[in-house]
Amino acid sequence: MAGRPNLAYLLPICLVATLGGLLFGYDTAVIAGAIGFLQEHFALTPAMKGWAASSALAGCIVGVSFAGSFSDKLGRRPALLLAGVLFFVSAVGTAIPQTFTTFVIYRLIGGIGVGIASMVSPMYIAEVSPARHRGRLVSLNQFAIITGMLLVYFANYFIAQQGDQAWNVATGWRWMFGSEALPAALFTLLAFFIPESPRFLVEAGRTEQARAILTNVDGPEHAAREIAAIQDVLKQETGSLRQLLAPGLRLVLVIGLALAVLQQVTGINVFLYYAPEIFKQLGQGVDAALLQTIVVGAVNLLFTVVAIWTVDKLGRKPLMLVGAAGMGVCLVGMGAAAQAGALALWVLAFVLGYIACFALSVGPVTWVILSEIFPTRVRGRALGVATFGLWTANFIVSQTFPMMDDNAWLVAKFNHAFPFYVYAVFCVVLVLVVWRLVPETKSRTLEEIERDWAQRK
Repeated sequence: MAGRPNLAYLLPICLVATLGGLLFGYDTAVIAGAIGFLQEHFALTPAMKGWAASSALAGCIVGVSFAGSFSDKLGRRPALLLAGVLFFVSAVGTAIPQTFTTFVIYRLIGGIGVGIASMVSPMYIAEVSPARHRGRLVSLNQFAIITGMLLVYFANYFIAQQGDQAWNVATGWRWMFGSEALPAALFTLLAFFIPESPRFLVEAGRTEQARAILTNVDGPEHAAREIAAIQDVLKQETGSLRQLLAPGLRLVLVIGLALAVLQQVTGINVFLYYAPEIFKQLGQGVDAALLQTIVVGAVNLLFTVVAIWTVDKLGRKPLMLVGAAGMGVCLVGMGAAAQAGALALWVLAFVLGYIACFALSVGPVTWVILSEIFPTRVRGRALGVATFGLWTANFIVSQTFPMMDDNAWLVAKFNHAFPFYVYAVFCVVLVLVVWRLVPETKSRTLEEIERDWAQRK
């Protein structure tokens, strides 16, 4: 029977990796509190407002385009270090721009860091963790993402309280973006002290280094089993993405892309990036809107904790099915309430229900599945393809939401409800994809999962 892993060794290195996730959440969600002030400062049109929010996501697409190859060739740790440097540069740069173009350039730089961290952090954690604890430990990355979002919601509210509307339009939003510099510097420093992924080390021929790390994680027997399993799988791999198009494995690519895209087109980042603006449309003042956004972040964090404690007990598939269905119901309720002109409290209740369902399932569990299903040698590049799809979908949603929400004809007909109905349709698609295509991966080693894909014809 398997013993307990050395948590005194394993947890600190996983927590350092999750700081990449925390900065991912911080960097992407800081726009929520700043977007209104930014719009007024630079006199942005709805399309430009969408670009202000989505420019970082365009950077994410660039980041994941090369992060997979980078991490496969040079290692997971150098990739995390690069992400930390980019986060820091972006934090400083977005705090001091004199033009909107300069602001966008530094948001793009930060987005590249987010793109790298979004795929490398969960991959690193999955590759260093024992199979029986992998789901919970990878879910810590989602917990860190949500923690980063909640922290920046608090930071935005605190900064907004330091002056009036004019001060926030001129200066407050700069402090919101600049506040990321400190955690970015801390992450970059700590990343120097974590070990490289043992799976990358075995692939690179540095087996004894991998053995030492795996022994520290869960003892010499665990190390011997893992190294033998990794070496056995590597013998079957070409290291090319073409391998994913082979019979059986091509299904992995389809599932990975589908899950990544559907996680985003079901609308989550509309609420994480635009929540204060949505609440202001419902008649809330700036203070009330920012406070309600903190409540959204708190619910997100609370139910992410529930997911962490249940993903290795209940499994990936049941959580995904229940959560996606619940999200769809809440989106329909949200749209109906907005269209009927119901009290803002009803809309807030549906928003919180949606966030709870997402945090319990689609948020963390998608990342768990993506970190598990791809072959070892191409995991970086394959996860990069899936994450590329994720950030492309995120960019499209974030860019188009203001354009749909501010469209005069749609507002007259649906009263800001139309986007919610669109996202609800995609929730139905997600339920069908998970039900028909996604296998259960709970308590299985990465090598066992891979062998099953390879055997499919």
